[in-house]
Amino acid sequence: MPVDPRGLRFAAALTSIVLAAVLLTGSLWLLAAQTAVFAAAAVLGVQASPYGWLYRAVVRPRLRPPTEVEDPRPPRFAQAVGLAFALTGLAALIGGASTVGMAAVGLALGAAFLNAAFGLCLGCEAYLLLRRLPTLRRPRLAEEVAA
Repeated sequence: MPVDPRGLRFAAALTSIVLAAVLLTGSLWLLAAQTAVFAAAAVLGVQASPYGWLYRAVVRPRLRPPTEVEDPRPPRFAQAVGLAFALTGLAALIGGASTVGMAAVGLALGAAFLNAAFGLCLGCEAYLLLRRLPTLRRPRLAEEVAA
């Protein structure tokens, strides 16, 4: 089912706020909560995540219908990438490696901010690039092998 890109940007804005608060406070609880949001979006889909639900229930009814929709697979992959960074940050902070943990959170924040502010989803772009990789390696033709 296609997704409304405005909902994705809304979720990215909320993610940016939460991750900025984590950087400012060092709160493991906030990072754990954001990690759970990433996990829900990666496993269940972006529309089933808490931010997706909030967008559908509160924000979307106040807007006009979307003029365009997106394939949900790239944003779902992006949420899995966010989950990896959040888990890395959480594990590092719990393990006492605060520099590594905050760096992971900072990278996730940067990606979320780019999506929220400019509509540039780095995880989505990575998904599309990975999908194209097999087409870059075409099979060798018999004439090329013989030459």
